[in-house]
Amino acid sequence: MLLLLFLLLLLLFLLLLLLPPLAVLQQQQSQGPRLSWLAGLQHHVAWGLLCWAAAWQQWRLEQRTLHVGQSQQQALRWCLKRAQGPRCPLRGSTDMSAFRNHLPLTKASQAQKEESEGQLSTSNQPHGEASVQATLLGLAALNKAYPEVQAPGGKACVTPTSPWPHRLPWPWHALSQVSPPGSKHPDALLLGALTSPGLRALEAGTAVELLDVFSGLEAHGEELAEAIAAGNPGAPLPRRAAELREALEQGPRGLALRLWPKLQVVVTLDAGGQAEAVAALGALWCQGLDFFSPAYAASGGVMGLNLWPEHPRGLYVLPPGAPLIELLPVKEGPQEEAATTILLAEAQKGKEYELVLTDHASLTRCCLGDVVQVTGAYNQCPVVRFVGRRGQTLSVRGEDIGEDMFSEALGRAVRQWPGAKLLDHGCVESSILDSSGGSAPHYEVFVALRGLRNLSEEHRDKLDHCLQEVSPCYKSLRFRGSVGPARVHLVGQGAFRALREALAACASFPFPPEMPRVLRHRNLAQLLQRRVVS
Repeated sequence: MLLLLFLLLLLLFLLLLLLPPLAVLQQQQSQGPRLSWLAGLQHHVAWGLLCWAAAWQQWRLEQRTLHVGQSQQQALRWCLKRAQGPRCPLRGSTDMSAFRNHLPLTKASQAQKEESEGQLSTSNQPHGEASVQATLLGLAALNKAYPEVQAPGGKACVTPTSPWPHRLPWPWHALSQVSPPGSKHPDALLLGALTSPGLRALEAGTAVELLDVFSGLEAHGEELAEAIAAGNPGAPLPRRAAELREALEQGPRGLALRLWPKLQVVVTLDAGGQAEAVAALGALWCQGLDFFSPAYAASGGVMGLNLWPEHPRGLYVLPPGAPLIELLPVKEGPQEEAATTILLAEAQKGKEYELVLTDHASLTRCCLGDVVQVTGAYNQCPVVRFVGRRGQTLSVRGEDIGEDMFSEALGRAVRQWPGAKLLDHGCVESSILDSSGGSAPHYEVFVALRGLRNLSEEHRDKLDHCLQEVSPCYKSLRFRGSVGPARVHLVGQGAFRALREALAACASFPFPPEMPRVLRHRNLAQLLQRRVVS
């Protein structure tokens, strides 16, 4: 029986090896745009293999989440076995208490500094096992919720980066994609999607990248329409070009569904600083569409798996396998240096924790800064939602206004600006720009808006009032005059896209491209400052 199964798998593998050249040969001889039967066969066989692989990963996840303590002990052994450097003597011990005692917690900023000085050797790429699991289980979950999406030609990625954390080997990487093979140029990817009106899913690396795509589509719509009409690439499609022009003339709201009437879902990778982009896309260009993220990723790689595409807000299972994840309880006020971490099985519903990841390359227990709230459990593993990042905190007088608190205040203020829709924002403490000028320290806030071209003093004052409402400490400092009023600036179109390009050019740019909301470097703050229009 085993021999027969082995022979069948061998024949299937040989068939897959033969399919690409045969499919390419037939497509070269074909005169029509319809998918060749060989390419269709390749799609069905590849999808069948993917389902088998996803079922195997689901079984592994079930076993690991049912025995969390054992799984995390194995993850610790994995880290110790692959450790390099002066801390290798711990390799002979797998005791969790000894591990914690020998390796103190390191903050992300300190780890980045040591890495730049050559003391650490870390990788910004996602860890293989977790990223493969997130990709396979995410594809299976997406197929269950939206079965039509996985049909041939059902989806297209419009950014050079993919929302799937791991690039699957051939033949899986070409499943249902309509993008030009091997193309990484943003314009070519967008044109490939625009010439395919039957799309069911639109993919982008992250929500902020998709925001840039739609902004660019509006700014260069006529050029794109001319390229489609002229047949660049492919055959001339004058009718499709006319449809693009007509869709753009009706404005941004609901643009995606006008371009792709069968579109059902938008797939992006969730990471820090993406919430505002998702809200803006859902309210304007992608109105009426569902959003799905297969995973939550931080600078250390894949941190959470999404098994529920139908849930409107991202919920993630923290995987118990390698790399080792610990949870640091979040307390009110400054975090205690001597706080003790807990393991996944010890997490309590409703509590907030900061993620701690052990890097196997340097054997460093790093506080990532990402804060999660436990909403439930999957077997013995916590199910969480991400609430903010501790590193994105504003504090000019010790007030510590976190990312979630500031976003809430800014959202309240923008809702009081008639016709305005927030697209992006960034904050700078006044000392970074030397903008106090003898006055009290304050916040410099840069916003990108839709529907409002100028900010009045009344508009600017709204944010400061909202900050006082959400933060009693800030209100007290403002009353005493220790902190000055927040200064709000409107930046022009493309300002935050330029900021992301500058970040991507940095050698230490993490995977995935988390969007910073608090800028600590003067050159990045000045980049936005030079693009202020009001």
